Amino acid sequence: MTRITAWRRHPLARYAVLILALALVGMVYAAFVQAGKPADAALATGKVDDVAEGRSLFEAHCMSCHGTNAQGTSTAPTLIGVGAAAVDFQMSTGRMPAGAPGPQAPRKPLAEWVDETKIRQISAYVQSLGGGPQVPGAEQVDPKLGDAGKGGELFRANCIQCHNWVGAGGALTQGKYAPNLNEATPAQVYEAMITGPQAMPVFNDTTITPEEKRSMIAYITQVREQRDPGGFALGRIGPVTEGLVAFVVGIAALCLAAIWITAKKRQKS
Repeated sequence: MTRITAWRRHPLARYAVLILALALVGMVYAAFVQAGKPADAALATGKVDDVAEGRSLFEAHCMSCHGTNAQGTSTAPTLIGVGAAAVDFQMSTGRMPAGAPGPQAPRKPLAEWVDETKIRQISAYVQSLGGGPQVPGAEQVDPKLGDAGKGGELFRANCIQCHNWVGAGGALTQGKYAPNLNEATPAQVYEAMITGPQAMPVFNDTTITPEEKRSMIAYITQVREQRDPGGFALGRIGPVTEGLVAFVVGIAALCLAAIWITAKKRQKS
């Protein structure tokens, strides 16, 4: 009894008790979080078995680059915390699995083993690892529910520097580029904004609200249907091709004019 009383009076006793209490709270919290992650991922995808199936697929097709537990390697980044939306974007556009290392993974046809079910399952497994942005619902990305006029303003303020005013894409530095948005589905456009793939920055809900994202999707899908009554579209890339054509056509016209004037003068002389 005397020893216990003496220990309680020790100046470090209170700190030891505090550390022990914090450790117990942390252990209990971690246990609850780990237990809830598969349920959260299943809730996001609508299938209870998706997490387990996704893990098997991950080990068979993704582990060699992203690591045993998706912690990342020198070849590929970590997937912990990226969320299901990032996986859905990368796999549904064919960027993953990557064909070869490079400055940027291009959009390409889906691999033979990839389909919507397998994408959903791997997305659920990655979601279970550390949370992150989830795949948007149909209502979130429905262009009919957005304001294309407002979306155009937001697109011109945040996106045309890289993607061009009609989403035709453009070159960036170090071999990277902003891809053409004409092939992107509304869901892929939304996922790109909330996950920031490749060289693209992340536009979270604080920067651009979900309603504003939907309006931007409305503009992006609407501008694809616009015609070019003023002349040739020239890829709708903008001043690059327009300037090139103007220079080539202009120089050619000046050369032909000079040849014609010279021939006329010789005939007169």
